[in-house]
Amino acid sequence: MPWPLLPPLLLLLAASGAQATRPCFPGCQCEVETFGLFDSFSLTRVDCSGLGPHIVPVPIPLDTAHLDLSSNRLETVNESVLAGPGYTTLAGLDLSHNLLTSLSPTAFSRLRYLESLDLSHNGLAALPAQSFTSSPLSDVNLSHNRLRELSVSAFATHSQGRALHVDLSHNLLQRLAPHPAHASLPAPTIQSLNLAWNRLRAVPDLRDLPLRYLSLDGNPLAAIGPGAFAGLAGLTHLSLGGLQGLPQLAPHGFRELRGLQVLDLSGNPKLTWAGAEVFSGLDSLQELDLSGTALVPLPEKLLLHLPALQSVSVGQGVWCRRLVREGTYPRQPGSTPKVALHCIDTGEPAPGGPDIL
Repeated sequence: MPWPLLPPLLLLLAASGAQATRPCFPGCQCEVETFGLFDSFSLTRVDCSGLGPHIVPVPIPLDTAHLDLSSNRLETVNESVLAGPGYTTLAGLDLSHNLLTSLSPTAFSRLRYLESLDLSHNGLAALPAQSFTSSPLSDVNLSHNRLRELSVSAFATHSQGRALHVDLSHNLLQRLAPHPAHASLPAPTIQSLNLAWNRLRAVPDLRDLPLRYLSLDGNPLAAIGPGAFAGLAGLTHLSLGGLQGLPQLAPHGFRELRGLQVLDLSGNPKLTWAGAEVFSGLDSLQELDLSGTALVPLPEKLLLHLPALQSVSVGQGVWCRRLVREGTYPRQPGSTPKVALHCIDTGEPAPGGPDIL
């Protein structure tokens, strides 16, 4: 599944510019990129990965924009580890592939410009409240940890409305608590949320979040019925692939998702029809992936509930696209064009003459 682009300052690091190395702490590598007229602006990437826990706290150059502390067998991170010259201006921090089981509540309190934080592949079982309120984060990766229960409020940041992308995939989450109605901090500005491969048995209450992308792939969701996606009218992409167990799709289960454009139900071989009304309310849906499901053949009334549908993938190289047949010309008064799904097997050579898709 595609994920959003890098934060602005990290994009700048990835842009073209002159590169050079500079003296660095023993064992680390410092790469300098210069920008602007006469190379008047420079940023440094510091790589101190794979050196061992003795490396922290490590001194870094004043113009460091990204610090890689991954694969160092670090067991804890606190404010003193991430303090000193160079740390206050960090835009990116990589703490992945360590042995972290807990975080200090103030671990990131001095990182006032931090935009991207990677804590993936650790052993974190909990996340302190207000861990990120001092930083303008736009990307947080907590995938492959041991989180069991979490509150959405944990992702309140000093973002001033900037979109936040959160990856919580491959944890042990059984519950994601909603943001309290009367909380002292505003709801997090999470626009992209990856909850794939956790232990969620129900769609969590995510109302009041400005979500546009949501993945619940691989969760043991028991059922999806009316109200499951309440408050998510702005969602445009929803992925429900590879759900564990025997998921049930009830009629009108997606009716709150008026703005949804892409729906992925692939990899659910036990998923069967409960009627075309399952898709009732998806007035903006353009792409539907039904590959690897038992939802074929497609019901005749499917297009009546999906007026904007353009394409359907039904698996094994078969792809269907909306086809409008205008009928006789000139059109008779009161007549309406016929709409149908035209399907082709993309794995077979096309017959003579062009196909109309």
